[in-house]
Amino acid sequence: MTQSQVLIVGAGPSGLVLALWLNRMGVDVRIVDQAPGPGTTSRALAVQARTLELYRELDLTLPVLDDGYAVEAFNVWAEGEHKARIELGAIGAGVTPYPFLQIYPQDRHERMLCSRLQAAGVQVERQCTLEGFREDGDAVVAQLRNAAGNEEQCEARYIVGCDGARSKVREIIGAGFPGGTYRQVFYVADIEGESPALNGELNIDLDESDILAVFAMAPRGAGRLVGTVRDERADHAETLSFADASGRAIDNLMISVHKVNWFSTYRVHHRVAERFRRGRAFLVGDAGHIHSPAGGQGMNTGIGDAINLAWKLAAVVQGRAPDALLDSYEVERLPFARRLVDTTDRVFSFITADGPVAEIVRTGVAPRLLPLLARLPFTREFFFRTISQTVIHYRHAPLNAGTAGKTHGGDRLPWVRFGDGDTAPDNYAPLPKPAWQAHVYGQAQPELMQWCDRQRVTLRQFAWSDACAHAGLARDAIYLLRPDTYVGLAAGTPSIGALDEYLRANALTLHH
Repeated sequence: MTQSQVLIVGAGPSGLVLALWLNRMGVDVRIVDQAPGPGTTSRALAVQARTLELYRELDLTLPVLDDGYAVEAFNVWAEGEHKARIELGAIGAGVTPYPFLQIYPQDRHERMLCSRLQAAGVQVERQCTLEGFREDGDAVVAQLRNAAGNEEQCEARYIVGCDGARSKVREIIGAGFPGGTYRQVFYVADIEGESPALNGELNIDLDESDILAVFAMAPRGAGRLVGTVRDERADHAETLSFADASGRAIDNLMISVHKVNWFSTYRVHHRVAERFRRGRAFLVGDAGHIHSPAGGQGMNTGIGDAINLAWKLAAVVQGRAPDALLDSYEVERLPFARRLVDTTDRVFSFITADGPVAEIVRTGVAPRLLPLLARLPFTREFFFRTISQTVIHYRHAPLNAGTAGKTHGGDRLPWVRFGDGDTAPDNYAPLPKPAWQAHVYGQAQPELMQWCDRQRVTLRQFAWSDACAHAGLARDAIYLLRPDTYVGLAAGTPSIGALDEYLRANALTLHH
Protein backbone atom coordinates (compact mmCIF):
# COMPACT_ATOMS: atom_id res chain seq x y z
CA MET A 1 0.00 0.00 0.00
CA THR A 2 1.39 3.40 -0.99
CA GLN A 3 1.43 6.13 1.64
CA SER A 4 1.38 9.92 1.69
CA GLN A 5 0.36 12.55 4.19
CA VAL A 6 -2.26 14.20 1.96
CA LEU A 7 -3.99 12.72 -1.11
CA ILE A 8 -5.41 15.34 -3.48
CA VAL A 9 -8.05 14.23 -5.99
CA GLY A 10 -8.23 16.62 -8.93
CA ALA A 11 -5.52 18.66 -10.67
CA GLY A 12 -7.33 21.81 -11.66
CA PRO A 13 -5.97 25.15 -10.40
CA SER A 14 -7.17 24.66 -6.81
CA GLY A 15 -5.76 21.13 -6.53
CA LEU A 16 -2.44 22.19 -8.05
CA VAL A 17 -2.13 25.23 -5.75
CA LEU A 18 -2.95 23.05 -2.73
CA ALA A 19 -0.23 20.59 -3.77
CA LEU A 20 2.31 23.38 -4.35
CA TRP A 21 1.60 25.03 -1.01
CA LEU A 22 1.75 21.75 0.94
CA ASN A 23 4.96 20.75 -0.83
CA ARG A 24 6.57 24.11 -0.05
CA MET A 25 5.69 23.60 3.63
CA GLY A 26 7.30 20.16 3.68
CA VAL A 27 4.22 17.94 3.46
CA ASP A 28 4.37 14.66 1.53
CA VAL A 29 1.59 15.03 -1.04
CA ARG A 30 0.14 12.86 -3.81
CA ILE A 31 -2.11 14.33 -6.51
CA VAL A 32 -4.19 12.31 -8.99
CA ASP A 33 -6.50 13.32 -11.82
CA GLN A 34 -8.70 11.31 -14.16
CA ALA A 35 -7.95 13.51 -17.19
CA PRO A 36 -5.07 12.61 -19.53
CA GLY A 37 -3.46 16.06 -19.18
CA PRO A 38 -3.97 19.69 -18.13
CA GLY A 39 -6.99 21.53 -19.53
CA THR A 40 -6.68 22.60 -23.16
CA THR A 41 -9.46 25.20 -23.14
CA SER A 42 -9.19 28.64 -21.59
CA ARG A 43 -12.17 28.31 -19.25
CA ALA A 44 -11.54 30.67 -16.32
CA LEU A 45 -9.83 33.88 -17.43
CA ALA A 46 -9.69 36.29 -14.51
CA VAL A 47 -7.02 36.18 -11.82
CA GLN A 48 -8.12 38.58 -9.10
CA ALA A 49 -5.89 40.84 -7.01
CA ARG A 50 -6.16 38.74 -3.84
CA THR A 51 -5.00 35.65 -5.73
CA LEU A 52 -2.01 37.58 -7.07
CA GLU A 53 -1.20 38.72 -3.53
CA LEU A 54 -1.33 35.15 -2.20
CA TYR A 55 0.66 33.87 -5.18
CA ARG A 56 3.62 35.98 -4.04
CA GLU A 57 4.05 33.42 -1.23
CA LEU A 58 4.88 30.79 -3.87
CA ASP A 59 6.71 33.00 -6.41
CA LEU A 60 3.83 32.57 -8.84
CA THR A 61 2.77 36.19 -9.29
CA LEU A 62 5.38 37.28 -11.82
CA PRO A 63 4.73 34.37 -14.23
CA VAL A 64 1.02 35.21 -14.20
CA LEU A 65 1.73 38.89 -14.80
CA ASP A 66 4.35 38.28 -17.48
CA ASP A 67 2.31 35.72 -19.43
CA GLY A 68 -1.09 37.36 -19.00
CA TYR A 69 -2.77 40.65 -19.77
CA ALA A 70 -3.91 43.38 -17.35
CA VAL A 71 -7.35 44.90 -17.92
CA GLU A 72 -7.41 48.32 -16.29
CA ALA A 73 -10.89 49.59 -17.18
CA PHE A 74 -14.37 48.39 -18.03
CA ASN A 75 -16.95 49.88 -20.34
CA VAL A 76 -20.74 49.82 -20.22
CA TRP A 77 -22.78 49.66 -23.42
CA ALA A 78 -26.54 49.91 -23.93
CA GLU A 79 -28.68 50.13 -27.05
CA GLY A 80 -25.60 49.99 -29.26
CA GLU A 81 -23.97 53.03 -27.61
CA HIS A 82 -20.98 53.38 -25.32
CA LYS A 83 -22.36 54.76 -22.03
CA ALA A 84 -19.51 54.74 -19.51
CA ARG A 85 -15.86 53.89 -18.87
CA ILE A 86 -14.68 53.09 -15.33
CA GLU A 87 -10.96 52.80 -14.53
CA LEU A 88 -10.07 49.95 -12.19
CA GLY A 89 -6.61 51.35 -11.49
CA ALA A 90 -8.04 54.56 -10.08
CA ILE A 91 -10.34 52.54 -7.80
CA GLY A 92 -7.85 49.97 -6.51
CA ALA A 93 -4.79 52.19 -6.09
CA GLY A 94 -3.72 52.10 -2.45
CA VAL A 95 -5.73 48.93 -1.76
CA THR A 96 -3.47 46.39 -3.46
CA PRO A 97 -0.31 46.25 -5.56
CA TYR A 98 -2.50 44.78 -8.35
CA PRO A 99 -5.33 47.30 -9.06
CA PHE A 100 -6.48 45.63 -12.26
CA LEU A 101 -8.09 42.47 -13.61
CA GLN A 102 -5.42 40.03 -14.77
CA ILE A 103 -6.40 37.92 -17.77
CA TYR A 104 -4.59 34.59 -17.72
CA PRO A 105 -6.39 31.73 -19.52
CA GLN A 106 -6.88 28.61 -17.45
CA ASP A 107 -5.08 26.29 -19.86
CA ARG A 108 -1.90 28.38 -19.56
CA HIS A 109 -2.47 28.73 -15.84
CA GLU A 110 -2.69 24.97 -15.30
CA ARG A 111 0.40 24.29 -17.42
CA MET A 112 2.39 26.81 -15.38
CA LEU A 113 1.24 25.29 -12.07
CA CYS A 114 1.99 21.75 -13.31
CA SER A 115 5.46 22.84 -14.38
CA ARG A 116 6.15 24.38 -10.97
CA LEU A 117 4.88 21.28 -9.19
CA GLN A 118 7.01 19.00 -11.36
CA ALA A 119 10.07 21.16 -10.70
CA ALA A 120 9.37 20.67 -6.98
CA GLY A 121 9.46 16.90 -7.48
CA VAL A 122 5.72 16.16 -7.53
CA GLN A 123 4.18 14.61 -10.63
CA VAL A 124 0.44 14.68 -11.29
CA GLU A 125 -0.70 11.09 -11.77
CA ARG A 126 -2.91 11.25 -14.87
CA GLN A 127 -5.80 8.97 -15.85
CA CYS A 128 -5.98 7.91 -12.23
CA THR A 129 -9.51 7.63 -10.85
CA LEU A 130 -10.73 7.56 -7.27
CA GLU A 131 -13.02 4.54 -6.86
CA GLY A 132 -13.73 5.01 -3.16
CA PHE A 133 -12.17 5.51 0.27
CA ARG A 134 -12.76 4.71 3.92
CA GLU A 135 -11.42 5.99 7.21
CA ASP A 136 -9.27 3.57 9.15
CA GLY A 137 -8.17 4.94 12.52
CA ASP A 138 -5.97 7.97 11.97
CA ALA A 139 -5.76 7.47 8.19
CA VAL A 140 -7.80 7.31 4.99
CA VAL A 141 -7.49 4.28 2.72
CA ALA A 142 -8.39 5.14 -0.89
CA GLN A 143 -8.93 2.84 -3.86
CA LEU A 144 -7.39 4.21 -7.05
CA ARG A 145 -7.61 2.89 -10.61
CA ASN A 146 -4.83 3.81 -13.05
CA ALA A 147 -4.85 4.20 -16.84
CA ALA A 148 -4.15 0.49 -17.35
CA GLY A 149 -7.20 -0.42 -15.27
CA ASN A 150 -5.19 -1.68 -12.32
CA GLU A 151 -6.39 -0.92 -8.80
CA GLU A 152 -4.21 0.03 -5.86
CA GLN A 153 -4.77 1.16 -2.30
CA CYS A 154 -3.34 4.43 -1.06
CA GLU A 155 -3.12 5.41 2.60
CA ALA A 156 -3.03 9.08 3.61
CA ARG A 157 -3.65 11.12 6.72
CA TYR A 158 -6.19 13.25 4.85
CA ILE A 159 -7.94 13.30 1.47
CA VAL A 160 -8.98 16.49 -0.34
CA GLY A 161 -11.57 16.56 -3.12
CA CYS A 162 -10.59 19.16 -5.71
CA ASP A 163 -12.50 17.07 -8.23
CA GLY A 164 -15.05 19.56 -9.54
CA ALA A 165 -18.80 19.85 -9.69
CA ARG A 166 -19.29 16.07 -10.03
CA SER A 167 -16.98 15.39 -7.08
CA LYS A 168 -16.54 11.74 -6.12
CA VAL A 169 -15.20 12.83 -2.73
CA ARG A 170 -18.36 14.87 -2.07
CA GLU A 171 -20.49 11.90 -3.05
CA ILE A 172 -18.64 9.54 -0.71
CA ILE A 173 -18.87 11.83 2.34
CA GLY A 174 -22.58 12.28 1.67
CA ALA A 175 -22.54 16.09 1.51
CA GLY A 176 -25.66 17.42 -0.16
CA PHE A 177 -25.17 19.95 -2.98
CA PRO A 178 -28.36 22.06 -2.88
CA GLY A 179 -29.08 24.76 -5.43
CA GLY A 180 -30.29 24.87 -9.00
CA THR A 181 -29.49 25.36 -12.67
CA TYR A 182 -30.03 28.56 -14.64
CA ARG A 183 -32.38 28.20 -17.57
CA GLN A 184 -30.02 30.09 -19.87
CA VAL A 185 -27.35 28.40 -21.93
CA PHE A 186 -23.98 30.14 -21.89
CA TYR A 187 -21.67 30.36 -24.84
CA VAL A 188 -18.03 31.31 -24.82
CA ALA A 189 -15.94 32.21 -27.85
CA ASP A 190 -12.33 33.29 -28.15
CA ILE A 191 -12.14 35.44 -31.25
CA GLU A 192 -9.92 37.72 -33.31
CA GLY A 193 -11.45 40.67 -35.08
CA GLU A 194 -12.22 44.38 -35.04
CA SER A 195 -14.61 46.31 -32.84
CA PRO A 196 -14.72 49.31 -30.49
CA ALA A 197 -15.22 46.64 -27.81
CA LEU A 198 -11.95 44.84 -28.70
CA ASN A 199 -10.02 47.72 -27.16
CA GLY A 200 -7.96 45.92 -24.53
CA GLU A 201 -10.57 46.47 -21.81
CA LEU A 202 -13.64 44.73 -20.39
CA ASN A 203 -16.88 45.60 -22.17
CA ILE A 204 -20.38 44.78 -20.89
CA ASP A 205 -23.55 45.20 -22.96
CA LEU A 206 -26.69 45.72 -20.89
CA ASP A 207 -29.17 45.70 -23.73
CA GLU A 208 -31.33 42.63 -23.63
CA SER A 209 -32.09 40.08 -20.93
CA ASP A 210 -28.98 38.13 -21.79
CA ILE A 211 -25.42 38.55 -20.56
CA LEU A 212 -22.91 39.78 -23.09
CA ALA A 213 -19.37 40.59 -22.04
CA VAL A 214 -16.15 40.97 -24.00
CA PHE A 215 -12.93 40.24 -22.09
CA ALA A 216 -9.77 41.57 -23.69
CA MET A 217 -7.06 39.01 -24.41
CA ALA A 218 -4.66 41.54 -25.96
CA PRO A 219 -4.33 45.33 -26.31
CA ARG A 220 -6.38 45.23 -29.51
CA GLY A 221 -8.17 42.81 -31.78
CA ALA A 222 -8.56 39.72 -29.57
CA GLY A 223 -11.08 38.88 -26.90
CA ARG A 224 -13.43 36.43 -25.32
CA LEU A 225 -17.17 36.76 -25.81
CA VAL A 226 -19.31 35.40 -22.99
CA GLY A 227 -23.02 35.46 -23.66
CA THR A 228 -26.26 33.65 -23.04
CA VAL A 229 -28.84 32.25 -25.44
CA ARG A 230 -32.46 31.53 -24.69
CA ASP A 231 -35.61 30.83 -26.73
CA GLU A 232 -35.67 27.62 -28.71
CA ARG A 233 -31.91 27.71 -29.32
CA ALA A 234 -31.30 26.84 -25.66
CA ASP A 235 -33.08 23.53 -26.15
CA HIS A 236 -30.42 22.45 -28.63
CA ALA A 237 -27.29 23.83 -27.01
CA GLU A 238 -25.11 20.94 -28.13
CA THR A 239 -25.72 21.79 -31.80
CA LEU A 240 -25.23 25.56 -31.56
CA SER A 241 -22.46 27.19 -33.55
CA PHE A 242 -20.84 30.59 -33.16
CA ALA A 243 -23.01 31.90 -35.98
CA ASP A 244 -26.15 30.84 -34.09
CA ALA A 245 -25.16 32.65 -30.90
CA SER A 246 -23.21 35.74 -31.92
CA GLY A 247 -25.71 37.93 -33.77
CA ARG A 248 -26.26 40.36 -30.92
CA ALA A 249 -22.53 40.79 -30.29
CA ILE A 250 -21.91 41.52 -33.93
CA ASP A 251 -24.79 43.99 -34.14
CA ASN A 252 -24.66 45.80 -30.77
CA LEU A 253 -20.89 45.95 -30.32
CA MET A 254 -20.07 46.20 -34.03
CA ILE A 255 -17.77 43.19 -33.92
CA SER A 256 -16.23 42.09 -37.20
CA VAL A 257 -14.97 38.54 -36.59
CA HIS A 258 -11.90 37.41 -38.51
CA LYS A 259 -11.28 34.14 -36.69
CA VAL A 260 -12.95 32.00 -34.03
CA ASN A 261 -10.28 30.14 -32.05
CA TRP A 262 -12.64 28.36 -29.67
CA PHE A 263 -16.39 28.08 -29.14
CA SER A 264 -18.36 26.16 -26.57
CA THR A 265 -21.72 26.14 -24.82
CA TYR A 266 -22.54 25.11 -21.27
CA ARG A 267 -25.13 25.42 -18.53
CA VAL A 268 -24.40 27.08 -15.19
CA HIS A 269 -25.43 25.85 -11.76
CA HIS A 270 -25.58 27.64 -8.44
CA ARG A 271 -24.90 25.24 -5.59
CA VAL A 272 -23.03 25.09 -2.27
CA ALA A 273 -22.19 21.86 -0.46
CA GLU A 274 -23.79 21.38 2.95
CA ARG A 275 -20.37 20.85 4.48
CA PHE A 276 -16.73 21.24 3.43
CA ARG A 277 -15.38 18.64 5.87
CA ARG A 278 -16.31 15.23 7.12
CA GLY A 279 -13.72 13.47 9.23
CA ARG A 280 -10.50 13.24 7.24
CA ALA A 281 -12.03 14.38 3.94
CA PHE A 282 -12.33 17.96 2.65
CA LEU A 283 -13.90 19.71 -0.34
CA VAL A 284 -12.12 22.51 -2.19
CA GLY A 285 -13.19 24.67 -5.15
CA ASP A 286 -15.95 23.51 -7.48
CA ALA A 287 -16.40 20.36 -5.43
CA GLY A 288 -17.84 22.63 -2.73
CA HIS A 289 -19.41 25.55 -4.62
CA ILE A 290 -20.37 26.50 -8.16
CA HIS A 291 -22.11 29.64 -9.40
CA SER A 292 -22.59 31.98 -12.33
CA PRO A 293 -19.45 33.48 -13.90
CA ALA A 294 -20.55 37.00 -12.88
CA GLY A 295 -17.48 38.78 -11.53
CA GLY A 296 -14.89 36.12 -12.40
CA GLN A 297 -14.94 34.66 -8.89
CA GLY A 298 -15.07 30.86 -9.30
CA MET A 299 -11.47 29.79 -9.85
CA ASN A 300 -10.16 32.47 -7.49
CA THR A 301 -12.45 31.24 -4.72
CA GLY A 302 -11.18 27.68 -5.21
CA ILE A 303 -7.58 28.87 -4.98
CA GLY A 304 -8.49 30.77 -1.81
CA ASP A 305 -9.99 27.57 -0.38
CA ALA A 306 -6.80 25.67 -1.18
CA ILE A 307 -4.50 28.19 0.49
CA ASN A 308 -6.72 28.45 3.57
CA LEU A 309 -6.66 24.66 4.00
CA ALA A 310 -3.02 24.06 3.05
CA TRP A 311 -1.27 25.71 5.97
CA LYS A 312 -3.72 24.14 8.43
CA LEU A 313 -3.13 20.65 7.03
CA ALA A 314 0.62 21.25 7.23
CA ALA A 315 0.40 22.35 10.87
CA VAL A 316 -1.63 19.28 11.86
CA VAL A 317 0.33 16.60 9.99
CA GLN A 318 3.58 18.06 11.36
CA GLY A 319 2.27 18.01 14.92
CA ARG A 320 2.15 21.78 15.43
CA ALA A 321 -1.62 21.95 15.92
CA PRO A 322 -4.46 19.63 16.91
CA ASP A 323 -6.88 18.16 14.39
CA ALA A 324 -9.46 20.68 15.64
CA LEU A 325 -7.60 23.43 13.73
CA LEU A 326 -8.96 21.87 10.54
CA ASP A 327 -12.52 22.68 11.63
CA SER A 328 -11.68 26.34 11.01
CA TYR A 329 -11.44 25.65 7.26
CA GLU A 330 -15.18 25.09 6.95
CA VAL A 331 -15.96 27.82 9.50
CA GLU A 332 -14.02 30.38 7.44
CA ARG A 333 -14.73 29.31 3.87
CA LEU A 334 -18.29 27.94 3.85
CA PRO A 335 -20.03 31.22 4.86
CA PHE A 336 -18.03 33.09 2.21
CA ALA A 337 -19.02 30.54 -0.45
CA ARG A 338 -22.68 30.94 0.51
CA ARG A 339 -22.48 34.75 0.34
CA LEU A 340 -20.66 34.57 -2.99
CA VAL A 341 -23.22 32.26 -4.59
CA ASP A 342 -26.03 34.47 -3.27
CA THR A 343 -24.36 37.63 -4.61
CA THR A 344 -23.54 36.26 -8.06
CA ASP A 345 -27.05 34.83 -8.26
CA ARG A 346 -28.57 38.26 -7.56
CA VAL A 347 -26.34 39.95 -10.15
CA PHE A 348 -27.11 37.29 -12.73
CA SER A 349 -30.84 37.48 -12.00
CA PHE A 350 -30.79 41.27 -12.39
CA ILE A 351 -28.92 41.16 -15.69
CA THR A 352 -31.20 38.50 -17.14
CA ALA A 353 -34.56 39.59 -15.69
CA ASP A 354 -37.49 39.77 -18.13
CA GLY A 355 -40.13 42.46 -18.45
CA PRO A 356 -40.38 46.16 -19.33
CA VAL A 357 -39.39 47.45 -15.86
CA ALA A 358 -36.27 45.28 -15.79
CA GLU A 359 -35.35 46.47 -19.29
CA ILE A 360 -35.71 50.14 -18.30
CA VAL A 361 -33.51 49.61 -15.24
CA ARG A 362 -30.91 47.66 -17.21
CA THR A 363 -30.67 49.84 -20.31
CA GLY A 364 -31.68 53.22 -18.92
CA VAL A 365 -30.94 53.50 -15.21
CA ALA A 366 -27.88 51.26 -14.74
CA PRO A 367 -25.69 52.80 -17.51
CA ARG A 368 -26.28 56.25 -16.01
CA LEU A 369 -25.97 55.19 -12.39
CA LEU A 370 -22.76 53.13 -12.64
CA PRO A 371 -20.49 56.06 -13.65
CA LEU A 372 -21.97 58.20 -10.84
CA LEU A 373 -21.38 55.48 -8.26
CA ALA A 374 -17.85 55.00 -9.58
CA ARG A 375 -17.08 58.63 -8.66
CA LEU A 376 -17.97 58.10 -4.99
CA PRO A 377 -14.92 56.93 -2.99
CA PHE A 378 -16.89 54.52 -0.77
CA THR A 379 -18.78 52.77 -3.57
CA ARG A 380 -15.67 52.69 -5.78
CA GLU A 381 -13.64 50.98 -3.08
CA PHE A 382 -16.47 48.60 -2.10
CA PHE A 383 -16.90 47.56 -5.74
CA PHE A 384 -13.19 46.94 -6.26
CA ARG A 385 -12.65 45.15 -2.95
CA THR A 386 -15.59 42.84 -3.64
CA ILE A 387 -14.55 41.89 -7.17
CA SER A 388 -10.85 41.61 -6.28
CA GLN A 389 -11.65 39.45 -3.19
CA THR A 390 -9.55 41.77 -1.00
CA VAL A 391 -12.70 42.27 1.10
CA ILE A 392 -12.69 38.67 2.35
CA HIS A 393 -12.11 38.42 6.11
CA TYR A 394 -12.54 35.86 8.87
CA ARG A 395 -13.25 38.20 11.80
CA HIS A 396 -15.98 36.04 13.26
CA ALA A 397 -14.06 32.76 13.16
CA PRO A 398 -12.71 31.57 16.53
CA LEU A 399 -9.15 31.19 15.22
CA ASN A 400 -8.75 34.98 15.00
CA ALA A 401 -8.64 37.54 17.81
CA GLY A 402 -8.01 41.13 18.83
CA THR A 403 -8.10 44.60 17.32
CA ALA A 404 -5.38 47.21 16.78
CA GLY A 405 -6.28 50.36 14.92
CA LYS A 406 -9.01 49.51 12.43
CA THR A 407 -7.50 46.07 11.81
CA HIS A 408 -9.10 43.01 13.42
CA GLY A 409 -7.93 39.46 13.84
CA GLY A 410 -9.17 37.65 10.72
CA ASP A 411 -8.62 40.61 8.38
CA ARG A 412 -6.48 40.51 5.30
CA LEU A 413 -3.27 42.34 6.18
CA PRO A 414 -3.71 45.96 5.01
CA TRP A 415 -1.31 46.68 2.19
CA VAL A 416 1.21 49.50 2.63
CA ARG A 417 3.87 50.73 0.20
CA PHE A 418 6.89 52.50 1.68
CA GLY A 419 7.91 55.06 -0.91
CA ASP A 420 6.83 56.27 -4.33
CA GLY A 421 6.64 54.27 -7.54
CA ASP A 422 5.71 50.71 -8.39
CA THR A 423 9.12 49.36 -7.38
CA ALA A 424 9.04 50.80 -3.83
CA PRO A 425 9.10 48.14 -1.09
CA ASP A 426 5.87 47.06 0.59
CA ASN A 427 4.76 44.94 3.53
CA TYR A 428 3.76 41.95 1.38
CA ALA A 429 7.28 40.67 0.65
CA PRO A 430 7.14 36.87 1.11
CA LEU A 431 9.14 34.71 3.47
CA PRO A 432 11.28 31.89 1.97
CA LYS A 433 8.27 29.63 2.58
CA PRO A 434 4.79 30.33 4.00
CA ALA A 435 5.04 30.61 7.78
CA TRP A 436 3.79 32.61 10.75
CA GLN A 437 5.33 36.08 11.03
CA ALA A 438 4.96 39.16 13.23
CA HIS A 439 4.66 42.74 11.98
CA VAL A 440 5.20 45.97 13.90
CA TYR A 441 4.64 49.35 12.30
CA GLY A 442 6.81 51.62 14.42
CA GLN A 443 9.07 50.34 17.22
CA ALA A 444 9.05 46.75 18.47
CA GLN A 445 9.56 46.31 22.22
CA PRO A 446 12.59 44.23 23.39
CA GLU A 447 10.32 41.64 25.03
CA LEU A 448 8.54 41.12 21.70
CA MET A 449 11.87 40.53 19.96
CA GLN A 450 12.72 37.95 22.62
CA TRP A 451 9.31 36.26 22.25
CA CYS A 452 9.76 36.01 18.46
CA ASP A 453 13.23 34.55 18.96
CA ARG A 454 11.86 31.89 21.32
CA GLN A 455 9.03 31.04 18.93
CA ARG A 456 11.36 31.21 15.90
CA VAL A 457 8.94 33.62 14.23
CA THR A 458 10.22 36.23 11.78
CA LEU A 459 9.67 39.74 13.17
CA ARG A 460 9.37 42.53 10.64
CA GLN A 461 9.56 46.17 11.68
CA PHE A 462 8.34 48.89 9.33
CA ALA A 463 8.84 52.62 9.73
CA TRP A 464 5.62 54.30 10.82
CA SER A 465 4.07 56.59 8.23
CA ASP A 466 0.80 58.28 7.34
CA ALA A 467 0.23 55.44 4.87
CA CYS A 468 0.19 52.96 7.78
CA ALA A 469 -2.42 54.99 9.61
CA HIS A 470 -4.47 55.41 6.44
CA ALA A 471 -4.42 51.62 5.92
CA GLY A 472 -5.93 51.11 9.38
CA LEU A 473 -2.83 49.94 11.27
CA ALA A 474 -1.88 51.08 14.78
CA ARG A 475 1.53 52.41 15.72
CA ASP A 476 3.75 49.97 17.66
CA ALA A 477 1.00 47.32 17.76
CA ILE A 478 1.74 43.67 17.05
CA TYR A 479 0.12 41.83 14.14
CA LEU A 480 0.68 38.08 14.21
CA LEU A 481 0.13 36.88 10.64
CA ARG A 482 -0.97 33.39 9.69
CA PRO A 483 0.89 31.66 6.85
CA ASP A 484 -1.87 32.82 4.46
CA THR A 485 -1.11 36.46 5.50
CA TYR A 486 -4.43 36.98 7.25
CA VAL A 487 -4.11 38.52 10.71
CA GLY A 488 -4.41 35.83 13.38
CA LEU A 489 -3.98 38.21 16.31
CA ALA A 490 -3.98 42.00 16.46
CA ALA A 491 -2.81 43.41 19.82
CA GLY A 492 -1.58 46.69 21.25
CA THR A 493 1.34 46.98 23.65
CA PRO A 494 2.23 45.29 25.90
CA SER A 495 1.29 42.23 23.89
CA ILE A 496 3.27 39.23 25.16
CA GLY A 497 0.43 38.01 27.36
CA ALA A 498 -2.00 38.26 24.46
CA LEU A 499 0.38 36.33 22.20
CA ASP A 500 0.85 33.53 24.73
CA GLU A 501 -2.89 33.31 25.36
CA TYR A 502 -3.57 33.15 21.62
CA LEU A 503 -1.21 30.18 21.20
CA ARG A 504 -2.63 28.46 24.28
CA ALA A 505 -6.25 28.96 23.25
CA ASN A 506 -5.60 27.46 19.82
CA ALA A 507 -3.03 24.85 20.97
CA LEU A 508 -0.63 26.16 18.34
CA THR A 509 3.12 25.72 17.98
CA LEU A 510 4.49 28.17 15.42
CA HIS A 511 7.64 26.26 14.45
CA HIS A 512 8.85 22.72 13.87
